[in-house]
Amino acid sequence: MTANLADLTAFVAVARAGGFRGAAIASGGSASSLSEAVRRLETRLGVRLLNRSTRSVALTEAGTRLLERLGPALVEVEAALDVANGFRDRPAGTLRLNVPLSAARLVLPRIVPPFLAAYPDIVLEVIAEESFVDMLAEGCDAGIRYEERLEQDMVAIPIGPRVQRFAAAASPAYLDQHGRPEHPRDLLAHACLRGKFASGAMPAWEFERDGETVKVDTSGPLIVRVGGAVDLAVHAAMAGSGVIYLFEDWLRPHLDSGALEPVLEPWWQSFSGPYLYYPSRRQLPAPLRAFIDFIQALRP
Repeated sequence: MTANLADLTAFVAVARAGGFRGAAIASGGSASSLSEAVRRLETRLGVRLLNRSTRSVALTEAGTRLLERLGPALVEVEAALDVANGFRDRPAGTLRLNVPLSAARLVLPRIVPPFLAAYPDIVLEVIAEESFVDMLAEGCDAGIRYEERLEQDMVAIPIGPRVQRFAAAASPAYLDQHGRPEHPRDLLAHACLRGKFASGAMPAWEFERDGETVKVDTSGPLIVRVGGAVDLAVHAAMAGSGVIYLFEDWLRPHLDSGALEPVLEPWWQSFSGPYLYYPSRRQLPAPLRAFIDFIQALRP
């Protein structure tokens, strides 16, 4: 029994995307062609791989087992084909990166334009999300994470600034009305604009000075999902709704303009910058190899 490689690839794309429409968007194909490919594969195998309804697509048990075996196999097929790509004058293909929104906003803008100019035959696909997914299971070649979130058995290399800080800030009008905190615990009496991860976790605000670390469980009138809604909290802070705690680089334009005023700046905590991480396999895809070489060349 044989199956067309394109049909197998279509099945994996639909299974990972959770539907034909999402897979079509990710692959640049059409939902109808993907549906036909999966139907053709099911006919050839003689089993149903997907349960379809008007609203969703779900794997059957047979589909789940097939996906478990196919994922690693297709990675190896892609790696084998990419050996030839390495002999091209200019690497070609698609590079998929899974990154947090902070990296998409603060790290990649300085890297992506010159990289695309240097490698015009590479298509860079960036998936920005705050949930800590299995990068390989999502079909990505590499990811960007901070040290405490790095997955085991991965190679990690520095990317972007090596030292960053968390900053607290509020509008001058808010601070004139409510007072300026002198110690992190003073924030317990302030309106604080907080972020919540998809997991439901809402980390305490952490400050450090002269070897003393203080964590504050703040409260306030606004909670935003870490990710796309963070800018709403920034605008609320500028409008005088309360104190915000975020990457210094994210707030820097508003600090420089005066729309926001630093709060507790001597207590701002530094932390190490992000890392690019990827599987520790011998033969890397040519687009990923080019990206690694490019960011390493940028390091001082």
